[in-house]
Amino acid sequence: MANPWTKKNPLMSMWLSAANAWAGAARGAMAAQAKRQQKAAVKAATRAPAAKKRRKSK
Repeated sequence: MANPWTKKNPLMSMWLSAANAWAGAARGAMAAQAKRQQKAAVKAATRAPAAKKRRKSK
C-alpha cells in the first residue's frame, strides 16, 4: 500500500508555489525599503548642519 503523504498533490503544489512567489516579492520589497532608509540615513549623517538664521537687532 502506497503512503498517501508521499503522493503528489497538484493543488498543494500550486498553493505552495504561489506562497513562495508572494514571499519572494515581499522579501524584495522589504530589502528595497531597507536600502532606501539606509541611504537616507547616510545622506542625513553626512550632510552639513543647517546654518542658523540671525535675527536683526532693532
